[in-house]
Amino acid sequence: MTGTARWVLHVDMDQFLVAVELLRRPELHGLPVIVGGRGDPTERAVVSTASYEARERGVRSGLALKLAVRRCPEAVLLPVDFPVYEAASAQVMATLRAHPGVVVEVLGWDEAFVGVETDDPLTTALEIQAEVLAATRLHCSIGIGDTLVRAKVATDFGKPQGTFFLHRDNWLDVMGHRPTTALWGVGPRIGQRLAAIGIETVAQLAASPDDPLVAAFGPSTGPHIGRLGRGGGRAWPDDTPWVARAHGRETTYQADLLTRDEVAAALGELAGRVVDDLAREGRAATRVHLKVRFAPFFTHTKVRKLGAPTMDPAVLAETALALFDALGDDRPVRLLGVRAEMQPPAGGY
Repeated sequence: MTGTARWVLHVDMDQFLVAVELLRRPELHGLPVIVGGRGDPTERAVVSTASYEARERGVRSGLALKLAVRRCPEAVLLPVDFPVYEAASAQVMATLRAHPGVVVEVLGWDEAFVGVETDDPLTTALEIQAEVLAATRLHCSIGIGDTLVRAKVATDFGKPQGTFFLHRDNWLDVMGHRPTTALWGVGPRIGQRLAAIGIETVAQLAASPDDPLVAAFGPSTGPHIGRLGRGGGRAWPDDTPWVARAHGRETTYQADLLTRDEVAAALGELAGRVVDDLAREGRAATRVHLKVRFAPFFTHTKVRKLGAPTMDPAVLAETALALFDALGDDRPVRLLGVRAEMQPPAGGY
């Protein structure tokens, strides 16, 4: 390894929601457990987290509950309990911040980057694992890297409850032969677009000049994707408090919305909830995003800039309805979402 005193640890809680539930239901240890929706596979809901036993049977986050039960009929289904998970997350993050001399950047409620200055990052990672376990009775895996990208990618190699190093000297040895979709930030669609220009592996992406990437993805995104292939990017976490740029609400309806009046009423309800969120921020909406999923599963998103910043839920609802009307689609609606971008805070982001 190259000699450097700065390392990034990516701390990722193992099967977080399931693990929290197992603290309350220890009798479920070793069984396939699925957390999602209200725990009812007859309703429209998706898997939030599955235990490793359920994952071995093909259950993944985002899978419809009814499909998850088909793949794993013996699974125990549990409803999502957000307040309990949020409390556990807060305890995890407080434990990370309490470790001496670290910089913590929260990435989600079950993961964070931790910057450490040490010649022995493995010892620090093991200390943090022990501290989190002692404070929360929950296990975590830790990826260790010399950039955020490498630390994030490393974590999956250490799961569960382990650690793994990825750094400049072993990046291509470990990742080079893997598909580009093995990278953090490269999903199936980007992977397909890369394959269309002859780039299928991480090694090919790492070796690619910027020109074909710029041609395929644009002047900003193209070079960024190239850096992902090399494991590059930021080398230190940012502990600046996160400031929301937008708030949104969405609902999957147990019965399809069949008429425009039903859609209008639903958008009004969602817009009211969004404005409640904006009021807590004290920042008005400047753009409205609409998300619509038609039956069986066709999803569209549209956005419109408002003429002036507003906190009026009627304006948000009317704008969302106008975006809906512009789609010109009369199929039944199974999901609606309204999202509002806000004015920047004083001093900007």
